[in-house]
Amino acid sequence: MSGLERLLRPGSITAIGGLQASRVVEQCQLMGYQGEIWPVHPEKIEVRGIPAFKRVEDLPGVPDAAFVGVNRHASVDVVRALRERGCGGAVCYASGFREADKTGCELQAALIEAAGDMPILGPNCYGFINYADGALLWPDQQGGKRLKADSTGVAIIAQSSNIAINFTMQKRGLPLTYVVTVGNQAVVGISELALSLLDDPRVTALGMYVEGFDSIVAMEKLAQKSRALNKPIVVFKVGKSEQSQAAAMSHTASLVGSHEVTSEFLRRNGFGQAESIPVFLETLKLLHQHGPLEGYRVSSMSCSGGEASIIADTAARHKVYFPDLEDSQKAPIEAALGPLVTVANPLDYQTYSWGNREVMEATYRGMTALDFDMNYLILDFPHHARCEDWEWHIAVDAFEAALKHNRAKGAFVVGMPENIPEEYTENFSRRGIVSFYGIDEALQATGIAADIGAAWNQERPEPVLQLAPTCGTGITLDEARAKQRLSAVGVPIPEGQCVDSNEAALELAPSLGYPLVMKALGIAHKTEHNAVRLNLVNEADVSQSANELFKLSDQLYLETMKPAVAELIVGVTRDPQYGLVLTIGSGGILVEILKDSKTLIIPARRDEIEATVASLKSAPLLDGYRGKPAADIEATVDAIVAIQQFAISNSGSLIELDVNPLMIGAQGEGVFAADALIVLEEQK
Repeated sequence: MSGLERLLRPGSITAIGGLQASRVVEQCQLMGYQGEIWPVHPEKIEVRGIPAFKRVEDLPGVPDAAFVGVNRHASVDVVRALRERGCGGAVCYASGFREADKTGCELQAALIEAAGDMPILGPNCYGFINYADGALLWPDQQGGKRLKADSTGVAIIAQSSNIAINFTMQKRGLPLTYVVTVGNQAVVGISELALSLLDDPRVTALGMYVEGFDSIVAMEKLAQKSRALNKPIVVFKVGKSEQSQAAAMSHTASLVGSHEVTSEFLRRNGFGQAESIPVFLETLKLLHQHGPLEGYRVSSMSCSGGEASIIADTAARHKVYFPDLEDSQKAPIEAALGPLVTVANPLDYQTYSWGNREVMEATYRGMTALDFDMNYLILDFPHHARCEDWEWHIAVDAFEAALKHNRAKGAFVVGMPENIPEEYTENFSRRGIVSFYGIDEALQATGIAADIGAAWNQERPEPVLQLAPTCGTGITLDEARAKQRLSAVGVPIPEGQCVDSNEAALELAPSLGYPLVMKALGIAHKTEHNAVRLNLVNEADVSQSANELFKLSDQLYLETMKPAVAELIVGVTRDPQYGLVLTIGSGGILVEILKDSKTLIIPARRDEIEATVASLKSAPLLDGYRGKPAADIEATVDAIVAIQQFAISNSGSLIELDVNPLMIGAQGEGVFAADALIVLEEQK
């Protein structure tokens, strides 16, 4: 075994320290751990009936895993002693390291030196629970149960030990193989840990509750391994920070927040993304049972019109949808239910057939035969202590038979989580059916599983650009120079020229041709400073505009004004983790009013760029709205690809790039950059 495998799947454990170490021994005993347990305490003779040793050096063998439950100062010496014994790895429980103070930072550096090549989880973490082998380096209560032999479950990594405890207390029937905490990640990072957990054949899927990633490169490797092993990963990322680029020059920079960039990184690499603990857990249940889904097409059946209406209304907020049924698809269901039931999707099959196994199975067979990506049966069970539920199990058996007959994927959807006992969920899971606790949670979990499937059906993304941080002063190119640089790589720009006097403007204007646009150079946000004059149609307009704008700048830019049917903002910013980030949004004030922008990480594929443009709220304007001509989409995507290529070619020095707006002509008329701003690092 490698060091990390020895730590996570230990044949022997040593628990070092007082109360917390004794709890580790207790938890291993409660879980039926069969390996050796060696408590270490300087004064105790035994811990929970097991002989104790005074020092690490006194242990009768080399432990595979160690729980270090002593104070932060003593932890360093204990870790060094463990490494010298050849221990497979350790959990460092103590806090007060890097997260605390200067002394803590020094102690963490000493801890890393003491560990050498021995894996360490923490410091400042609870450790882990291995439910498959009954090994718990865990100093507290926990609510999970031992995984049965030859069974599988999911692994969860959490950067919060308290949240990890809560995960073990879930009553949703989610089978757990591992729950692991990471603390400060001084030696072992979350990505390395995840890579090791995926190797365990008893793990079907992985959940990650994270505040930040240790390594983007390692996360990309994790994504590749997840896909190769067909073990999907769902991430619950917390810490949505405020946008940090408030002082940036470009408009684009103010649109991009760290959460948006992280979300795009996860999407492009095929990680599912949950936004709440219930959805996180429900998604893991689905991934454990069925893996990623092929699409977002779902069916729903219930014996209540109210439930059919609720799930249909709720789905309107999500990606999953209920396709209408064609007459030929309705026919078998209508034959089963008779003329009094209106067949639709979602289906309210009413109570006529309740308790009739033959009719219910025929109905379920008819719906689940239609090649939906997921089939729901909404089924809340009666109160377990006060009511009988044998009739509900007729529906359960009929649904199971229908799914097996059609080799379809199915789920029970329970409207209220308390309306199903946990043992039912576990039983149904063994029968191949996932049980969702909540209608909204079911729809979100299904959408996330379909998101993973969609990403896995695409080409593997190119790695994020690894960029050195910029250290020099940013040099802002004025609009004229920025446009020249972009024009050289194929971004269309209007014909224009700089002028430094009223006379020069009047002389240039006729050769460009009216109407014209005049702008003051050297001003980043021209509209806010009233530094733009549009639709100049004669010499008088040019002269008046020049007189006004020369009060703002000694250099003006005069260019032709072309018609357009729509406009976009296209920009690039530099992110310290993710390299270059491409932002596409509605142009003008729409991007702020509608919050209408999307983020891609460079390099983005052409089809991704095209799909992003089509997904904007303003996309109907591009398609031709209310009789207006459709926009030149192909030329739009060409221009954005060219802007991206400029950014890649200048990635060593580019700080910001902003094309706002990119004016889009009617189909066949092309596009042009009406304004541009580029900030480059000053080269020393």
